[in-house]
Amino acid sequence: MTARLVINSTEISDTMARNPGQLSDLSPLNVLVTGHTQDAKATLIEKRPAKWSRIDDGSMAFQVAYTTSEFPVSMNNDQDLAKSDALVASGKLGLVNPNGTVCRVVDFAPGFTCAMHRTQSLDYGVVVEGSVELVLEDGPPTIMNRGDIAVQRHTNHAWKNASSTEWARMVFMLQDSQPLTVEGSSLVDNAKSLFKPT
Repeated sequence: MTARLVINSTEISDTMARNPGQLSDLSPLNVLVTGHTQDAKATLIEKRPAKWSRIDDGSMAFQVAYTTSEFPVSMNNDQDLAKSDALVASGKLGLVNPNGTVCRVVDFAPGFTCAMHRTQSLDYGVVVEGSVELVLEDGPPTIMNRGDIAVQRHTNHAWKNASSTEWARMVFMLQDSQPLTVEGSSLVDNAKSLFKPT
């Protein structure tokens, strides 16, 4: 059973204020968390505005909606929520959560290209605003439009906002993975020192 405050459903549309730390002019986000009442009925237990962190001097912004630290996750007594809240608040969460998952929203400034990086993870990246180029080591960049999904499998990659005038937004779901070896070469996570809040 949940120990969190149950929110009245009429409150959902009441507040669409700018998110704390939001850099872009894109729509603000709310994170909605479900749970159960004392009699095990599904209910909304939390609604909070997204909190953003500036990355690369404000050319990118991250917002972590939720993270897990084990797989499969245990949701008994809302322990998953407590662990997620504590890890996000600690500032120690990397791009990937070892043995777990991360749901992260990323805003990209106009024309910005992030650093090439590789994470030990399986990532699903969905474009929700604008157009974004997926940049890989081999072949030309691939333009992703709203609704397109990248299945990013431990590859070295970068993201570029294809617009020089508009912000772009992607939602990423990252899952920790086993180390990867290709033709005898171990592919190392090189992103641990990148993308620190500024």
